[in-house]
Amino acid sequence: MGDEAGPELAAYVERALRVMEAAGAHGAEASVHQLAKESGLPPATVQRLLKTLVRDGYLTELDSGAFALSPARSSLGAGQDGQGLLNRVRPVLTSLRNDLSAAVYLTLYEEGEIRVMEIVDSARAPRVDLWVGFQDAGHATALGKSVLRELDGKARAEYFSRHSLTDLTPRTITRREELLRQLDSAPAAPVVMDREEYARGTTCVAVPVYSGDRIGSLGISFRSDRMYRTSRVRAGLLSSALRVTMGLSLPD
Repeated sequence: MGDEAGPELAAYVERALRVMEAAGAHGAEASVHQLAKESGLPPATVQRLLKTLVRDGYLTELDSGAFALSPARSSLGAGQDGQGLLNRVRPVLTSLRNDLSAAVYLTLYEEGEIRVMEIVDSARAPRVDLWVGFQDAGHATALGKSVLRELDGKARAEYFSRHSLTDLTPRTITRREELLRQLDSAPAAPVVMDREEYARGTTCVAVPVYSGDRIGSLGISFRSDRMYRTSRVRAGLLSSALRVTMGLSLPD
């Protein structure tokens, strides 16, 4: 995958949806060229998307080389509650936890609040002590900052009008101007970090995800004295963010 994230991630999923809709509308097996024609996308783009859609079980590649909706997908209705969506992406979160040996968190921005939707941890990868709710700590967490980074100016202003930048540790950013400057100039965008800004001794890294038109974030936490290869963490998070976004956005 490339560094699909932010608007690029949303565009990637939008293209995947078009391929899924084309496969569903076809009613039977369809070739790459048929899917490209019906989705309005270049064949090369469709071929790349098909690899991911087949891998994640949305489409089935037949012996003829054509593609069709997987039976489990075509037999289910499009509607699904929040728990069903979480069940769909939980294997991705578990795999990321196992690959990086770190607790994994998923948030969504709902009704003006950054809400933790799921945490996948273990005895070897314990979660951070959530001693302050995320509603009051978005400015101090990588997960919250990842969401704030993707919001437009109006949405950010509305958020800050209801949330003070509380000092949680000596490293917490408490000046709005400084926080915005950090968010808008992050050199490793879309990866966002907090280094002991929420809890002493804990570092968090996060990237954006989407559920339809809703923004969220996917992140990990680990002890600050642990050593990680930055490239490995970035690649793992971005790859998982793509799969989570597809899982939260694509119809069943």
